[in-house]
Amino acid sequence: MDKSTFEEQTTIAGPMHTRLRHDSAHKHVAGTADYIDDMPEPVGTLHGALGLTDRAHAEILEMDLSAVAALPGVVCVLTASDMPHSNDISPSHLHDEPVLAEGRVQFHGQPAFAVIAETRDIARRAARLAKITYRDLPLLLDVTDAMAQGGELVTQPLTLQRGDAEGELERAPRRLKGRMRIGGQEHFYLEGHIALAIPGEDDEMTVWSSTQHPSEIQHMVAHVLGVPSNAVTVNVRRMGGGFGGKETQGNQFAALAAVAARKLRRAVKFRPDRDDDMMATGKRHDFLVDYDIGFDDEGRIHAVHANYAARCGYSSDLSGPVTDRALFHADSSYFYPHVKLTSQPLKTNTVSNTAYRGFGGPQGMVGAERMIEEIAYALGKDPLEIRKLNFYGEKGSGRDITPYHQKIEDNIIHRIVGELEVNADYQARRTAIVDFNKSSRVIRKGIALTPVKFGISFTMTAFNQAGALVHIYQDGSLHLNHGGTEMGQGLYTKVAQVLGDSFQIDIDRVKITATTTGKVPNTSATAASSGSDLNGMAAFDAARQIKDRLVAFAAERWQTTAEQVTFVANHVKIGEELVPFADFIRQAYTGRVQLSAAGFYKTPKIHWDRATGRGTPFYYFAYGAAVSEVSIDTLTGEYLVDRVDVLHDVGRSLNPAIDLGQIEGGFVQGMGWLTTEELWWDEKGRLRTHAPSTYKIPLASDRPKIFNVRLAEWSENAEKTIGRSKAVGEPPFMLPISVLEALSMAVASIAGYRECPRLDAPATPERILMAIERLRRSHV
Repeated sequence: MDKSTFEEQTTIAGPMHTRLRHDSAHKHVAGTADYIDDMPEPVGTLHGALGLTDRAHAEILEMDLSAVAALPGVVCVLTASDMPHSNDISPSHLHDEPVLAEGRVQFHGQPAFAVIAETRDIARRAARLAKITYRDLPLLLDVTDAMAQGGELVTQPLTLQRGDAEGELERAPRRLKGRMRIGGQEHFYLEGHIALAIPGEDDEMTVWSSTQHPSEIQHMVAHVLGVPSNAVTVNVRRMGGGFGGKETQGNQFAALAAVAARKLRRAVKFRPDRDDDMMATGKRHDFLVDYDIGFDDEGRIHAVHANYAARCGYSSDLSGPVTDRALFHADSSYFYPHVKLTSQPLKTNTVSNTAYRGFGGPQGMVGAERMIEEIAYALGKDPLEIRKLNFYGEKGSGRDITPYHQKIEDNIIHRIVGELEVNADYQARRTAIVDFNKSSRVIRKGIALTPVKFGISFTMTAFNQAGALVHIYQDGSLHLNHGGTEMGQGLYTKVAQVLGDSFQIDIDRVKITATTTGKVPNTSATAASSGSDLNGMAAFDAARQIKDRLVAFAAERWQTTAEQVTFVANHVKIGEELVPFADFIRQAYTGRVQLSAAGFYKTPKIHWDRATGRGTPFYYFAYGAAVSEVSIDTLTGEYLVDRVDVLHDVGRSLNPAIDLGQIEGGFVQGMGWLTTEELWWDEKGRLRTHAPSTYKIPLASDRPKIFNVRLAEWSENAEKTIGRSKAVGEPPFMLPISVLEALSMAVASIAGYRECPRLDAPATPERILMAIERLRRSHV
C-alpha cells in the first residue's frame, strides 16, 4: 500500500469514525438474533451428550456402557476407539489432548464417551448410566502442589532478561520479596458451546460451530476424520460471547458431532448444559507470582526478579503463549533497569486452562502493580507517586526498552495518567478519603489510579494476517466476508464501516455475511484484540482493488483522467458529472469490470525470537488509566465500588459508541475477575463452582455507582492501522486493577497505611475480612 492510498483511507469522510449502532443490537434486544440453536434443524437431527468421568486422576480399568446403549432412543455411543483417524485435538504441537479419554483420566469431568440419541434429554440421561471402574492415581490440583512435587511443565517455559538483575538486587538500597496468588476465571459466555455437523456427499462435512477460530475447527475436524481440510466447511454467524473460551475449546464438540454425523449419515448437534460446559472446558489460568524487588529511598526501581507460575491443567492447550504474554506484561507501564522474568507453566490434574480476554497479560500486569504497591507502603507514599516515578520514558530516553528488548516509541502513559488525575480530582479525593478513614470506625474507603499499557499483535508472528472477500452486485449492493468472527464486540459493524467509507456509500448497502472457511481460508482466531486491525485492513485492500478497476473504467468511459474520478456520498463524481453509485456499477458491469476482490493484510514490522527472548512482538501499544473509589465494611468485608473514572486510548476510534461499550464491559468483567469470581476445587479435584448458583459474575447492581468513561479523543495511532485506530477488545480489561488497589488502600487504613495488605485476587469479602483481622492482630 503506497502512502497516498493510505492517507486517502485515513482522511476521507464517511461511515468510519462515527457512532453507529451494532448491526445486531436491535436483534439482541428483541430476541431475534439467530444463534446456532435457533437454526432450523435438518430432518432427522440427532443430539449428543458428553459422558464425564468422576475422578481427577485415575486409570480406567473397565467402562461398562451397556446400560447407556440400551436406553430407548439412544442411537450409538462413541469412545476413543471410534475416532476414524485420530483421537487428538490439541492446538499445540505436543498432541496431548484427546477427544475422549483413553485408558487414563486426567481431570475430574474429562469426557470419556459421548452418547448420540434422538433427543438431547435422552442423550443426557443416558450419559449418566455408565459404570466405570477406576484405579486412583496421585493428584496434583494446585500450583503449590505441583511446585512441591517438582513442577512438571506442560510446555517450554520462557525467560526474559536484561542487565544484571541478581547483582543489582544485592546492591539496591532497599529490597523486598513477596508472593501473590491471582485467581482464574470462568468465561461464562451467555451462549454455551454448541456444534451442528451436517454430512454431505463423499467425505464432505459442514459444521456450524460457536467458535472464535473457524479454521482451527476445520483443521481439527479434518484431522480426526482423516480427510483433507477442503472437505470440511465451518460456518459461524455470531456467538453469544466468547472472551477466549471459544478459541480452542470448541474443538471437542465439533469433532464429536462430525464423527457421529459421518458414522450415522445424519445431522448431529452437541449443546452441553451449563454445568457440563463449566466442568469440561478450560478457564483463565490462575497464577502464583513470586517477586523480588530492589529500589531506592525515593521509590525508583533498580531491579526486578519475578517468577510467574501458572496452573495450566492436564494438557498444553494455549498455556505456552498465555504464560509468555504474562511475562510480556509483567512490566505493566514501568521501566525495569535490570530484570529477569521467568514463566512456569505447571501441569495439574484439572481441566486444561485456555485463552481468556487479555491472554495472560492481566495476570502479568496485576503482579507488576502489586510490586509498585509494596514499594509505596514500604516508603509511606501514595502508590501513584511511585507509579509516575517508574513510568517508561520518552523515545530515546534510555528508559524505553522492555524486558523483551522492544523499544517503546508511542508512549503516552504520562499524558493519559496526568489528564485523568486532574479530571477525576484524584488528589483532593484521596486527601478527603484519608481524613474520612481517621474518624470512621466501621466503613473505610480507598482510592487508586492505575495505568494500562497493552501490546497489540499475536506473539506468534504467523497469526498476524487476514483475508477478506468483497463482491459488488449489479444493483450497487455489497457483500462482505472476512475471517473475523462476531461475538458481540461489533467487529462486523466496524469492518462494514471500512467498506462504506472506502466507497463513500451508506453502510446499509453492505451485507455482512457469516464467517465461513469456504470463502476466506486459513484465518487466524478472532483474538489478541486484532480483529478490527487485521480484517479491517484486509477489507480495505479488497475495496482498493475494486476501486482501482472502477476508476480505470470511468476514466476510459468518460474520456478523462483517473484524478477526475472520486467517490462521494453515494455517487461517483467524474469530472463535473455526478453518477449515482448503483447506476455507475451497472455501467461497470456492462463494461465487463471485475466487481469482486479478495483482500489480504499482514502486520508489518513485527518479529519475535522466543529462544533469545528478544524481538518486536507488538505492532503498537494501547494505553489507558482508571481511578476507582471503594467503601468496605470492616465488620463483614463487604464492599461497594462508589465511583470509577476511565480515560482510555483507542487511537482514532472507528466507532466511538461500540468502543465505549467495549471499555465499560471490559471493566466490569475485569472487576468480576478481581473481586467476586472465585473458582474452587475440592480435595478430590471436583470443581464446586460450576453453575450460576455457586459462581458469582458481576450483576447490574455491582457496577460502579458513578461510572465515567471517556476516550482519549486526541490520540491517533502512530502506526498505519485502519483509520489510525487502536484495538479495544482486551486493554480495558486491566483497568479495574484500580478496584483491587483501592480495596487494598481501604484495608491498609486499619494499620495506618504502614503495611501492604497483600490482598490475593479475587478480593472476595472473605479475603478482605481476613486481611483486616490480620492487620489488626499485627498492629495491636
